Amino acid sequence: MAKSPSHLGYSGRSLEIRTRSIEQTLVPLVSQITTLVNHREVSKRSERTCRAIERIGQAVSLAVERFVNVGEALAEEHHELREEMFRACQEARLAGANIAKLTDISFDDTGQVSLPGDKNSMVRAARGLLSAVTRVLLIGDQVTINQIMASRSRVKECLKKIEVTKNFSEFVQCFSHFGKQMVALAHLTGDRQVDLKDEKQRAKMASSRATLEKSTMLLLTSCKTHLRHPESQASRLARDGIISSIHSALDTISSVVEERPLPQSPTNTCYTNGVTTPQKRAHTVLKEFLEIVEGARVTLADHATREKLQDILHQVNDSSQDFTDSAYTSHEHREKIIQLGELVRVDLQEIENAGKRLDKQKRVRHDDELDSAILKISRTIMELRKQLQSTAIGQAADIFRTNEDHVILTNIREAASSAEKGKLGKLSEKFHEHSDQVQDLCRLLSHITPSESLTVCLDMTGDNLRNLAPLVTYAASALLEYPSSKIAKENLDILVDTWEAIINDLSSYVKEMMEVSHGKINERRQYMSLPRPGRRSKHWETLFQLLNDLRILRNKHGTTVKSLKPSRLDAEEQTNIAKSGLELKLLTSELDAEADRWSDQDNDIIRRARNLSSMAYAMHMFSSGQGSLRTTQDLFKQAEYFAEEGNKLFRCVRDTTFQAPDCQLRSDLVHLLDRVLSYCQQLLFITRTPATGKVGTFNKVDSTIQDTKLLLTILIRILPLCNSLASQYHLPINRSPSLRSRPSHSNSSSITESRTSGDETDSMGSSGNSDGSYKRAPFPMYRHKLLHNSHSLDRP
Repeated sequence: MAKSPSHLGYSGRSLEIRTRSIEQTLVPLVSQITTLVNHREVSKRSERTCRAIERIGQAVSLAVERFVNVGEALAEEHHELREEMFRACQEARLAGANIAKLTDISFDDTGQVSLPGDKNSMVRAARGLLSAVTRVLLIGDQVTINQIMASRSRVKECLKKIEVTKNFSEFVQCFSHFGKQMVALAHLTGDRQVDLKDEKQRAKMASSRATLEKSTMLLLTSCKTHLRHPESQASRLARDGIISSIHSALDTISSVVEERPLPQSPTNTCYTNGVTTPQKRAHTVLKEFLEIVEGARVTLADHATREKLQDILHQVNDSSQDFTDSAYTSHEHREKIIQLGELVRVDLQEIENAGKRLDKQKRVRHDDELDSAILKISRTIMELRKQLQSTAIGQAADIFRTNEDHVILTNIREAASSAEKGKLGKLSEKFHEHSDQVQDLCRLLSHITPSESLTVCLDMTGDNLRNLAPLVTYAASALLEYPSSKIAKENLDILVDTWEAIINDLSSYVKEMMEVSHGKINERRQYMSLPRPGRRSKHWETLFQLLNDLRILRNKHGTTVKSLKPSRLDAEEQTNIAKSGLELKLLTSELDAEADRWSDQDNDIIRRARNLSSMAYAMHMFSSGQGSLRTTQDLFKQAEYFAEEGNKLFRCVRDTTFQAPDCQLRSDLVHLLDRVLSYCQQLLFITRTPATGKVGTFNKVDSTIQDTKLLLTILIRILPLCNSLASQYHLPINRSPSLRSRPSHSNSSSITESRTSGDETDSMGSSGNSDGSYKRAPFPMYRHKLLHNSHSLDRP
């Protein structure tokens, strides 16, 4: 069995998690230790609470003990990982015992119950436990990696035997063994592909597995042809080409599994000052260009920014040159690309001139001339991007419309079967020209696609076509030598069918790329079960129409229609909601950081900003199945208070802004304040609009969280501007004697008193209430089986 790479040893093993199974395994453990850490923030705890904490600590310790027992059993079966696994398990066992020790209760002289240590001690212990358990899981994952690498080695050994086989009986035996090993490798790599987190790595694995699948049948027919006609040089070259393609796909699988880069293809590299570097895609370069241009508003196009813009301009020219140098780009498209490239250079010169002028004047605020130049070059860059897309899509449309390759391949079959050598030579030359055109199309499409996975698919499609084109002509030459050979004809037919299958795959990639560019694929993948407002699928439109019909029926007859029995939300939907809530948490941290930068912490603006941060944090806790907001009605009420507090903050900032003289800083602040008012009104409208049924309720939950995020984003931009304006002009800010925040994650008893229990389970795994709200239940913890029989961490 293959051993672990030396750089992944115990002391230097990276703790980066690259698979979903490991990530999901840690969820229940993180939930438990988060509970322990959060309870350390409470200054006074009852004896009942302390005993509950003690039980959780002991349960975590026992769960870790069961978990490491499984890890040690795994180490006994795989000796190459034994020492490393034992050391990691010992570390995890000590960390679990430390958690239990920190949660043991004790009594002082007065009989008061207490817990040893402080919050910092618990945080250090929790980090140590997570690190140790993660290391055990990663070492266990190395077992899977070793299995894939061992299976890959066995496939390569079978290939070597097939390559030296001289007779049919031996070949049949070798190929049968090769097929079994390929099936085993397909199962292992398929599981790994699903488990990978990185989209690009999953695409590489999928493309390599597809190549192996196609190459298996090609290997069979090419080997049969070579064994039947061993004196044919063309048949041997065709067989060797197939074997080379299989080796290339196996190397790609190895690079994905072992997380190491492959050598760059010559078509994906560029030479700069004698150094070979990977060439960036046009989509990536233009995106970076726009980001740097937008950043020039903040930096006022200083010297460093101008240098970055010049560097990125060279990269834009290099990537655009692939389009203009292509022999298949029309003259009209080539001229437009060149003109737009020159226009980008001219527009960039205007930004540089504005930046140099601002450097001399030492101005520290936005400049109208600079803003105008930035808007101008942004429009030009977008026009260049559209032109590049139009050029590539136009070439694809021409290729698929003419269907030239099918005509050429049909004529090649006929010429080879009828032994027309001269005609076959001309057709082969024409086919190679067409192959070059399709490969060039793959390169251009890869430049403009916004999807990383599609980039991988297009690159590998181009490589497959590059490898397959000469094999078609070799097979045709072999049939030309033996026109009556059924095996040679079958070999050519299989190669032609494979070529056409790859072309069909390419057409599907083009269609998907156009959908991704218009945002259709991203929206569907992100909201598979919970629809984004305003973008509903036909299935969801039917459900909404049904709910509307029920409301009409109820209003018409004055009766209440019995609601459909809710069903439990699946894991992907819960993950989408939790992800949005996590973004809320990050925004609250940014808002708190901006508030901390104020020298004067005792004013209405800061107090209300902190109130808003507290309320948003409570909504984040609800999305993760925790906190004091127990029902969706609680969430909507909290969002309503959030919008009202946002209106009050708007008035505070507005009153402060109107005291400042007319300047650019004040204008920017007033512009942002208008958006605050708009978002607050929108949030109030959403929270006060009734929602009917499961779908309507969760649609409302999603809209509430999304609009809360928008409002927080604007507030994060407003606070520093307001601080600068107040400091620069020494503006007074109101100070109310008392500012009491609305109920939040620390004080929400008033909004939870009306909560009632129910028996039905809603789609979030919660209970339906009589008031139309839904009771929040903790999201189910994801499970992962170490050694396929351990649930230790799921049952602390």
